[in-house]
Amino acid sequence: MRLDRAVLYLLLALAVGFAGCAKPAEESATGETSGEAASGRTASERTRSQPRPQPAPEPIVVPANTELEVRLISRLSSKDSKAGDTFQGTIEAPVVVEGKTVIPKGADVTGRVTRAVPSGRLKERAELWVTLSSVTFGGKTYEVTTSTTGHKEGSKATRDIVFIGGGAGAGAAIGGAAGGGKGAAIGAAIGAAAGTAGAMLTGKRDIEFPPETVLRFRLEQPLTVSR
Repeated sequence: MRLDRAVLYLLLALAVGFAGCAKPAEESATGETSGEAASGRTASERTRSQPRPQPAPEPIVVPANTELEVRLISRLSSKDSKAGDTFQGTIEAPVVVEGKTVIPKGADVTGRVTRAVPSGRLKERAELWVTLSSVTFGGKTYEVTTSTTGHKEGSKATRDIVFIGGGAGAGAAIGGAAGGGKGAAIGAAIGAAAGTAGAMLTGKRDIEFPPETVLRFRLEQPLTVSR
C-alpha cells in the first residue's frame, strides 16, 4: 500500500515537472511569433511609405529626312580643306517632333569634309562637299548620318546652301542674331573677313564657305534622343 502511494507521488511529481518545462517553451514560441508579426507590420508600413520609382521617359525618335540647318563656325574651302577634315557649327533652327523641341537651336554640331577639289589649271573644276557627324545638346553627343551638302564650280544648281556668309554689314547682322551656342560669339569681325555674299559660288575660282554660312542637311537614318 505504501509502495503504491510512493509510485503515485512519483508520477505526480514527474507530471508537474513536465508541465513546468512545457509552459516556458510555449511562452517563448508565442513571444517569437508576436515579435515576428510586429516586425512584419513595421516593414510593411515602411514599404508603403516609400514613393514608387517613376518609369523613365520614352525616348523620342527624329525620323529620317528631317532637315538640319547648320550655321558654320569653321571656314571651309576647296583649296585649303581636305577630305576627312572636321568642322564645327551650330543648329540654326530647332528641330521639333510632335510639337516638342527635340534638338534646340544653338546645339553644337561636328561635321566632316567628304570631298574637296581645288580649282586647277587643266580645266579641273573646284568642288566642296560636306556632311554631319554628330550633334551635342543636353550633355549628350549623338552620332548622325546625313546627306552631303556642297557645290561644284560652274554648276548652276546650288544644293542645300541656305546662306553664304556675307560682307562686314551682313556678317555683323547674322552674327548678332545667331543667339545661343558658339554662333553668338562669332560677331562682326568674322563677317568683315567673309567677303562679298554669294561670290564664293561664282566664277573660275575655289569654292569657300565662310563662317556664318548656313547649310542644310537631311538625316539619312532616324535619330533616337533620350530624355
